[in-house]
Amino acid sequence: MARVHLDDLRKSYGSERVVDIPALDIADGEFFSLLGPSGCGKTTTLRAIAGSIQLDSGRIAIGERDVTALAAHRRNVGMVFQKYALFPHLTVAENVAYGLENRGFARHLAAARVAESLELVSLRGFDQRYPHQLSGGQQQRVAMARAIAYRPDVLLLDEPFSSLDARLRSSLRTDLRQLQRTLRLTTIFVTHDQQEALALSDRLAVMNAGRIEQIGTPEAIYEAPSSAFVADFVGGTNLLRATIVNVDDSGSCLVSVDGGGTLVVGAPAGMAAGANVVLMIKPERLRAIGGSSSEQALDAEVTAVAYLGSGYSYALDVGGQRVETRQPEPALVGDRRAMAGDRVAVTATADAIQVTLS
Repeated sequence: MARVHLDDLRKSYGSERVVDIPALDIADGEFFSLLGPSGCGKTTTLRAIAGSIQLDSGRIAIGERDVTALAAHRRNVGMVFQKYALFPHLTVAENVAYGLENRGFARHLAAARVAESLELVSLRGFDQRYPHQLSGGQQQRVAMARAIAYRPDVLLLDEPFSSLDARLRSSLRTDLRQLQRTLRLTTIFVTHDQQEALALSDRLAVMNAGRIEQIGTPEAIYEAPSSAFVADFVGGTNLLRATIVNVDDSGSCLVSVDGGGTLVVGAPAGMAAGANVVLMIKPERLRAIGGSSSEQALDAEVTAVAYLGSGYSYALDVGGQRVETRQPEPALVGDRRAMAGDRVAVTATADAIQVTLS
């Protein structure tokens, strides 16, 4: 295990700056995720830590060692790739032993470590099989066993589950978290899947255009996004254009939603009447209801309805702005369930709405 420190990391390809990270600290034994859309710089950051690409500038420390100028094989990091990267002509045991042999492990010590690593990833008895005899999930377990066999200071994972089906991804995520806790490995996980990042991480960084937009616990990132980008990327937050009508002494303000009505929200510091803002509201914090609009509601038209098993999703048009709700009960119009084309009210409590400048 080891703490990881990144200082003033910069990487460009031509005129495009793909990584621009002033500082980042990852604690000893922490499961830390880099989350963001394709091309945001998360994989480049991971590969810089691994030593597989050269930075334009910056410093990388693992534990007490400055590894910036060290070759990849001298950094003592384990790497798991999206495509497994197993040797097809080697058995499972030989694949796992490959890194041990390169590090000079005696044969009997390597054999013991291989057996222990396969046990940790629930592949005991698979040592003499070849990769083509394994399922995709089993191959990824072999890749993880190989990465942990020599007990690296840091485990790096580059979207390791993206090529697997949803049920298998869920199972492997659970197993990975248990493995990480058992070994107390400092782990850096790259993903574009916000559910994976929220489910696995102690903390995560949301990246956009090479920069870190926000760092925090899953709860903090989800419940209190620092920008419209974070709110939209993590959890599919509704973003509504609005204007502040007035601010009162109690710390609340009245906002007029473009084309939709008015809402009372918490007043952000320093904002005054007339300011153009964006309201950030999670779909599960909104409710579509039948009947006439109340003071704390917006007028909307239902454009689509989906039954989710655990509840209902409503796609709505609020004055030309698209809004989604996810709610356990159906919206009723009179004595029937709302359908496309119906007019409904959309409500949210003031504490469910965050406000940022547009």
